[in-house]
Amino acid sequence: MHTEILNQLSTPVWILAAEHHDILFANPAARAMSDGRQLVELREGLYSAHAEQKLVSYLPSLYANEHVIEVWTVFAQGIETALSCQLSLVEHGSQGPAILVEGLIGAPVTPRIGSSPTEARLCSMPVCGDERSFYERLFRTNSAPMLLIDPDHDGRIIDVNHAATRFYGYPREVFCTKHTWEINALGRDVLPVMQEVAKLPGGHRPLHFIHHMADGTARHVQTYAGPLVIDGRRLMLCIIHDITEQKRLEEKLEKAALRDALTGAWNRRQFLHLLDYTHEQKLRYGHEYSVIFLDADHFKAINDQLGHDVGDATLKMLAHTLETRVRKADTVCRWGGEEFVILLPDTPLECAHHLAEALRETIEQTTHPMLPKLTVSIGVAQHEGDEETNALFRRADQALYRAKAAGRNRVVAATPAAEPRSDAA
Repeated sequence: MHTEILNQLSTPVWILAAEHHDILFANPAARAMSDGRQLVELREGLYSAHAEQKLVSYLPSLYANEHVIEVWTVFAQGIETALSCQLSLVEHGSQGPAILVEGLIGAPVTPRIGSSPTEARLCSMPVCGDERSFYERLFRTNSAPMLLIDPDHDGRIIDVNHAATRFYGYPREVFCTKHTWEINALGRDVLPVMQEVAKLPGGHRPLHFIHHMADGTARHVQTYAGPLVIDGRRLMLCIIHDITEQKRLEEKLEKAALRDALTGAWNRRQFLHLLDYTHEQKLRYGHEYSVIFLDADHFKAINDQLGHDVGDATLKMLAHTLETRVRKADTVCRWGGEEFVILLPDTPLECAHHLAEALRETIEQTTHPMLPKLTVSIGVAQHEGDEETNALFRRADQALYRAKAAGRNRVVAATPAAEPRSDAA
């Protein structure tokens, strides 16, 4: 796709790689609204809402020309705000399926805060005949929970159907005194999202939220919100679908696909995916990154002398220790056997070496009444220049084996020059 014309638009436009969740292109308006943020920050920000966690999950709907909308968290005039975005398919080189995201910028809607109960409630309001007939048939016959919301009055819930009272656990008269932000886990931060959705004509895919029940529990829900005019008032009809069990199954399947079955650490497949992304960020933006290769010392002796059950428990303890000591942005992976690798984004060699030494000391000092004492040998390397990731791994691996050859229980930083791997075990 030729992007020159997109640069002339005053509306923000992004082109995304569906498979890798990366921004391939952003026009000047989009770059201004992004304010240097990564895609994950736009899609997962304070005011963000979407139907699918992964962009690739939208592809069947986009191929079918369905209306797909997300709400992103962006900056407008220096203020963090919500922006409705329409997604569509586009050809963009050889990157695989690409998704064009167009920000839908319209006239702002100003909510009226603190309206009176008689002005905001519909439960006791007279409605003209045709509207009442449609409205009552819709509410009384639908088995899905339905909420009628006034977005212009602080998100006041003005009517609910019987299915909603059963699902949420509130009597109808109590429900009609609440606001949508009182049941949404986002709290009042849902109001800018709601205002964006209220501008849409309807027909888009349901958005994902977490709602609180009357008993304090939380449920994952998909909420379809569309306009409905009753007695001359533009309201929002929200149809709720409980997807809690679906989310649990998805998380279970994702864990099975991306996590090591024994230790719960990320597996090699997921690590390589994250490494590719981190590597692209380095080449594009200059963000330095490092890797740590870590190997449990004399682990074969633990299995031989104490049994594989004790060996497995030792590996679980090691993985837990590593994951509790690294940053949230870091990735701990079980590389194979008793070997682990840690990806450290935005981390130069000196900081990576310091973390590796702290990990080594922590593991050496960790004691468990049912498990043997453990030490580790560690190799650290920072990505250099435009080297391939395979070359980076070789240098980290060579540093690890130098640490083992030097007596184990130590950290060695990789040098730029390639060195032959020793036979230390």
